[in-house]
Amino acid sequence: MSQGWINKRVIIATGLLAMATALIACSPSETNTTTSSGTANASTAQHKQQMPSNNHFAQFEVGNSNVKSIHAEGHYVWIGTSGGVIRYDTRDDSYKVFDNKVSGILSNGIFHVSRIDERIYLGTYGGGLSVYDISADKWKNYNIPEGLADQFVYDVKKVSNGDIWIATWSGVNRIKGGVLEDPDSWQSFTVENTDGGLPNPWVYGLEEGLNGDIWFATEDGLARYRDGSWVNWKHDDGLGAPYDVVKETIQFTNDPAQASSHHARQKAEQGLSDVKVAYNPNYIISLAVDSQGVVWCGTWGGGLARFDGKSWRNYTTVDGLPANHIFMLHRAPNGRIWIGTSNGLAYFNKQGSGFSVLTRADGLYADNVFSMSDAADGSVWIGSFGGVAHISNIQ
Repeated sequence: MSQGWINKRVIIATGLLAMATALIACSPSETNTTTSSGTANASTAQHKQQMPSNNHFAQFEVGNSNVKSIHAEGHYVWIGTSGGVIRYDTRDDSYKVFDNKVSGILSNGIFHVSRIDERIYLGTYGGGLSVYDISADKWKNYNIPEGLADQFVYDVKKVSNGDIWIATWSGVNRIKGGVLEDPDSWQSFTVENTDGGLPNPWVYGLEEGLNGDIWFATEDGLARYRDGSWVNWKHDDGLGAPYDVVKETIQFTNDPAQASSHHARQKAEQGLSDVKVAYNPNYIISLAVDSQGVVWCGTWGGGLARFDGKSWRNYTTVDGLPANHIFMLHRAPNGRIWIGTSNGLAYFNKQGSGFSVLTRADGLYADNVFSMSDAADGSVWIGSFGGVAHISNIQ
């Protein structure tokens, strides 16, 4: 929370969006917000997408931070940012910030927040796994000495057999039975001990599929764990759109390999050294599995990839996506797959072809979408850089 403020903008959207902004702010060192009145500034924005015109939304500023993860439950919304995790109370606009000043949290960079049983799990940037016991109001940190594969934790899931899986930047952990306190229950899977079945140590997401399959998004393809065996798929197998299809619409022209030896080595290994922009179809940033067992992969510049276990189908801006960098995939309770991109939030049209798209004009705080969560009342919480949007009445 580098700016020291959380701001709330309440907005009601109709056709041409008339925006009236009210400011509510407080210092993050305080638990409750203090309210001050502000002048309403009216402005309009053209509604360019064919979206419902009765969206109602509020926007919440969180300063110079990415909102990488959101978890909504009951009257609380947990907002994971690069400045700590915020627990926001929807009943009275109060909130509390948990950061590295709290015992048991080592890093302010939050990649992941979710609830498993009676605990809140935080995957952090360099601080391991921080777990909050709700009833005891106490945090505990799990790191490499406890068996964690790496102190950078990107995703955590409890699967149907009770195991907890953790995605890190040095492979993945499985905690058998989900008993974190038992050292013997921790197991690590790496590129080396899976004989390359896990194709890359940097794992960005994991999901449970049908029949106990566990799927993993890595920087070098999609992996599946089934009954003790590993298999993976890469661009050569069909993952991600070819460069010639997307090169004219790559949004980010800076080549990560110019700033990172890790990315430079990776591009060389994957035969992408001649590509000088932000494109790597093997690099899966986001992952989702639908009710039919179809796996959806969001790639770094290669668009959205669909895998049914046998064949691949890639979707790009040519098909109506707003961008080819897919930061987030979210499966809603109604089965809809939401697609968070670098240029808006999309979902498949009901007709089965093309996409409907939400942008700032429809209530997003910003057009880059990193996270999403469903509230019990049917509304959604959407995280971007600098803030969160709370939107209702989405059709």
